[in-house]
Amino acid sequence: MTLKRVSSGAPWESKVGYCRATCHAGHVAVSGTAAVGDDGKVVGVGDPYTQTKRCLEILLQALSECGAAASDVMRTRIFVTNIDDWSEIGRAHVEVFGESPPATSMVEVSRLIHPDMVVEIEADAVIAGSGDGS
Repeated sequence: MTLKRVSSGAPWESKVGYCRATCHAGHVAVSGTAAVGDDGKVVGVGDPYTQTKRCLEILLQALSECGAAASDVMRTRIFVTNIDDWSEIGRAHVEVFGESPPATSMVEVSRLIHPDMVVEIEADAVIAGSGDGS
């Protein structure tokens, strides 16, 4: 089985040398995902809830391209520049994963790659029925 690489086309992918997600044998790894719009600009500047929703939207699209869904996510890692925003970030997270919550961590970091970014999320998933953890 071949490793599949999924690109979102975000400008950071070519600048940093990564892809949005990789998929292999029912396993999916989604790279750290920030709130970037189709135009490459940061979405929801100053709004942790809106940024989290956008991060998760991009993350779910990458999962879909690998044949996975939100319910297949086993773990998310959430990096935030202000841990006091945990409630708004958590509200957006539960709106996506409420029925099938993954293991998660939320960690405050000093900064992200762009000064307007306040949250970045990565995820690991195992596709249900793939024979790996189902």
